[in-house]
Amino acid sequence: MNRDSKIVSNIDWVTIMVYVALVIMGWLNIYAAVYNEEHKNIFDIHQRYGAQAMWIVAAFFVAIVILLIDIKFYTFFAYIIYGLSMLLLVAVLIFGKEINGARAWLSVGQFSIQPAEFAKFATALTIAKFMSGYNIKITQLNTLLILGLILFIPVGLIALQPDAGSILVFVSFALVLYREGLPGSILIFGGLMGALFFLTLIVPQLIIFSALIILGFILYFIIGKRYKETAIGALFFCVLATITGGIFKLAGKELNYALILAISFLISGLTFLVYNFFRRIPYIVPFVLIICGSIMFTFSVDFVFNKLLEPHQQRRMNILLGIEKDPLGMGYNVNQSLIAVGSGGLTGKGFLKGTQTKYNFVPEQSTDFIFCTVGEEWGFLGSFTVVILFVILMLRVINLAERQRSVFSRIYGYSVASIIFFHFFINIGMAIGVLPVIGIPLPFFSYGGSSLWSFTILLFILIKLDTCRIEVLK
Repeated sequence: MNRDSKIVSNIDWVTIMVYVALVIMGWLNIYAAVYNEEHKNIFDIHQRYGAQAMWIVAAFFVAIVILLIDIKFYTFFAYIIYGLSMLLLVAVLIFGKEINGARAWLSVGQFSIQPAEFAKFATALTIAKFMSGYNIKITQLNTLLILGLILFIPVGLIALQPDAGSILVFVSFALVLYREGLPGSILIFGGLMGALFFLTLIVPQLIIFSALIILGFILYFIIGKRYKETAIGALFFCVLATITGGIFKLAGKELNYALILAISFLISGLTFLVYNFFRRIPYIVPFVLIICGSIMFTFSVDFVFNKLLEPHQQRRMNILLGIEKDPLGMGYNVNQSLIAVGSGGLTGKGFLKGTQTKYNFVPEQSTDFIFCTVGEEWGFLGSFTVVILFVILMLRVINLAERQRSVFSRIYGYSVASIIFFHFFINIGMAIGVLPVIGIPLPFFSYGGSSLWSFTILLFILIKLDTCRIEVLK
């Protein structure tokens, strides 16, 4: 059996069949979402469904080309692909056109591309290339710093557009690094910081600081079992907070109790770190650093929320958290989405018969809210089928990743699974109103050439790597 026929026999046809099914279902739902009775031809290139048909054909062609390329191409050119992708992100900041408040698109003739979409698979290749290098250990500080830099460059460039949805997807690489040995405590800490971010938005800062400090002392009392030091630390903090408050009052400043608590704990924490240098008290260093870091993090929330997020993104998050209500404004999309999904019932209203869809009640219904069309016209059974197909795809990708002999292929495979999962989870979460609307496509489903091509490239590189799974790549 020659090499080519061997590759064909090794292709994972189940994954390809699921991919094709999702693409075709997505196309039909785009047709339903923007259906125009004056342009009924599904191949009419002047309509979104006609343009999507062209992009689907192009995506299939790209998939075939990827399967024909030698697998060593992806390891040899991983860093170059990453570099070119970063140059595109720089170019879009200079030459890109602004759409919906974000400079995220490059126009090429009649077409537009979104470089942030292609940065995802480029970053996946680069992380796989770096982590598969000789004597690379994820627990080493220099390894974590380099990985952080690989992720920070695209995230920083995308933040300048800004595109919060694309930035959030890069968090998915944390799951990949966890699979490769990143301590679970780091993921837990990251999750707690995320929870603290949202709590800071809905709970007064004074209560947050008080709870952090009290919880810190209680945990140290239980874990450290240093009762004398805990009592002395609590007393010293209370005295320092009283003195700091007095200084504020004498200076004629308004008593900001949250700031008083923060300053008092930071000073007392620094004092105990110096004291620990001589006495070597167990657990005191992580205790102080975690509480001080959490307090400083809460101060950064205002900056991130008010400076990095666009006004419409701030309002959407406030609506989700119940801070404000705007059913006819920023909350309109989600409300109409919930109506569309809920009105489908068990079996749906039927293809091209959705009223919410037909009369354009849901904005962005062919892109961010494409799942609404599924819910309204195909009902619970149709929605369940789509979810099951995505679950099958993700489980299949994980299975492909686990059976690779090459570290490069395994890491890349988990990157594919993580990126698809984040897009799937967030997009459907937006549609059913449990996550804020940040603008993120449903893989293979949403309208758009950049999204379809980038996900096709992302998936088919893995399928190609899997055809040579017994080989060890470097």
